[in-house]
Amino acid sequence: MKDIKLVVTDMDGTLLNSKNEVSSSFFELYRTLKKLDVKFVAASGRQHSSIISKLHAIKDDITIVSENGALIREAEKELLFTKFPMEAIRKLIPTLRKIPNTQIILCGKDAAYIDSNDVHFNSVFKEYYKTHKKVSDLTTIEADDFMKIALYHPLNSEKYIYPALQHLKQEITVKISGTHWVDLSVPTANKGYALDFLQNKWNIQPKHTMAFGDFNNDLEMLELADFSYAMANAHPNVKALANFSTKSNDDLGVEHILKQLIAAKS
Repeated sequence: MKDIKLVVTDMDGTLLNSKNEVSSSFFELYRTLKKLDVKFVAASGRQHSSIISKLHAIKDDITIVSENGALIREAEKELLFTKFPMEAIRKLIPTLRKIPNTQIILCGKDAAYIDSNDVHFNSVFKEYYKTHKKVSDLTTIEADDFMKIALYHPLNSEKYIYPALQHLKQEITVKISGTHWVDLSVPTANKGYALDFLQNKWNIQPKHTMAFGDFNNDLEMLELADFSYAMANAHPNVKALANFSTKSNDDLGVEHILKQLIAAKS
């Protein structure tokens, strides 16, 4: 553990507690890690601006992987962008609209777009997409570069959305990213692809990488870290894959391991 050079963590269900908050102790631990020359990456299915809102105090010092790996930024510098062609999105939307009780978000560089009038969904959606626009029809949008389609179900995405999309898996990535969410993207837009990009950029190997995750959109990322941790609240697939485990997000599981890392390096 003392040779760790890179820490990467998911946000929801991992670094964020169930109230969508980052603990004050994390920021203290981060400052110590920075002094120890450990790089930190926040990797999430969230929008870039939403991640910034949670980590504003350190936003200019860290690397942010947003939209499940489709966009990487350091401060205002873009390192990687993986585009989801609008023509492919337009073909998908009619199929997605047939899934009962499912809401659609088009995730672009400039904003996230919805055409739903559902009051509950609109209140939930704003937590994850700070920069957003309401439009009359998602298929008519032109002025943006898109990275991802996010789908929301009020009960359970794995039960009610995921089975309806199995026929698409040969063409696009279909990933359960939370209890209520399924994300669609091009195959190279995932957290593992993003982490591999950064490891190559910084010449950091998996044996010097620590990663934390809780849901299926973290699997590719966890595979690239020898010190991979599943949260106590993680999906069974994540627990099966990760090399180690830690406490839940509400019990400061990430911070618990970061304290051990700092102690090992001191």
